[in-house]
Amino acid sequence: KRYPRSMKGAADTYEGRGLIADPIHQYILYTRPGGIPGESTEQDVMDTSWAQRLRRIPQLQSARWVFPAAEHSRFQHSLGAMHLSGRLAQQLYPSLRAIFGSDAPSPALLAEVLRMAGLLHDIGHGPSGHFFDDNFLVDYNLTHELVGQKIIRDELGDVLRALRRSPSAAFNADEAIDPEWICYLMGKGYTEPLPHHPKWLKFLKPLLSGVFTADNMDYVLRDSYMCGVAVGPIDIERIIYYSFFSENGLTLDRGGLQAFIMFLNARFYMYTNVYYHRTTRGIDLHLKEIFRDTMTIAFPFDLGKDLHPYLHLTEWTLLEEVGRWHDADDAARKRLGAEWRHILDRKLKWRMSHEVVLDLFEPRGGQGFLGAETVERRGR
Repeated sequence: KRYPRSMKGAADTYEGRGLIADPIHQYILYTRPGGIPGESTEQDVMDTSWAQRLRRIPQLQSARWVFPAAEHSRFQHSLGAMHLSGRLAQQLYPSLRAIFGSDAPSPALLAEVLRMAGLLHDIGHGPSGHFFDDNFLVDYNLTHELVGQKIIRDELGDVLRALRRSPSAAFNADEAIDPEWICYLMGKGYTEPLPHHPKWLKFLKPLLSGVFTADNMDYVLRDSYMCGVAVGPIDIERIIYYSFFSENGLTLDRGGLQAFIMFLNARFYMYTNVYYHRTTRGIDLHLKEIFRDTMTIAFPFDLGKDLHPYLHLTEWTLLEEVGRWHDADDAARKRLGAEWRHILDRKLKWRMSHEVVLDLFEPRGGQGFLGAETVERRGR
């Protein structure tokens, strides 16, 4: 392209960067080709088959059968988590620099490590999300985090190593992202950084697996919006503003305490009214009865040995396949297909017969937690 000399600086502002429209964060800035010759960009990571697969993994599991508008995907949520991770990096960099001095990374590298961790934190999810972990992956001693780490190491490592900038600036000349840093920040697998990892990496972990994270701040906002559920005010701007690093790690100034409490209340409301909605739980109970037998037929693979079949296992492919089984010739598929047809048609097997709200969730002075047997007895 050719621009008048007076316009060249303005044109350079947009070179190699773009905007994604988003209903929660309005616009999400990202890097795209055109900035540094030979580099990888965030668009290259997003356009990998593994990241695009998340478009076909719904963000919500059985709750989609309860809240008809909640058809958003893990891909949308991952973009939001990437955006908020970058916001947190921008806020936290001065305090990280104050603690680690010259050992601290550049602001651009810090932002991009966190943005990639936000973008890829759900890369290992399967159909039905966490339900898939509990009713399939567990049989192979796997979780979606462990599968995600394998995807990052084996499939995305080269593109991550070739990243050279965040949306705000380029890395220092001697800086690059180690994919193993992303694996560590995702949570499961190991709790401490490896000996050769930078000391500042450990401080970043609570931003992806902690009490308030880029992950849960996005999903509370996004899921409530898409479900049409009013959870009350959620002031993540105030939480971010009052966040900093102290010698003890991620810290929240008392000025952000009330906003933090509001966020926890909103998150709790989502769990009790959406994620653990009585109909959602009923669908999960029905699914649990048939899921392992279904997967034995539909996906006879061990992900610990071979990842590639997983690329083509999504909610779309699974539901399309089992939806045809009720007309199958063999007895196993026909039996499972009849049950799947009930679920797909919302002919629900389980109903809630009774509900008790217990008055003690946290210990008070002179009291302890309710034991499991007490909870069950009082519930019954």
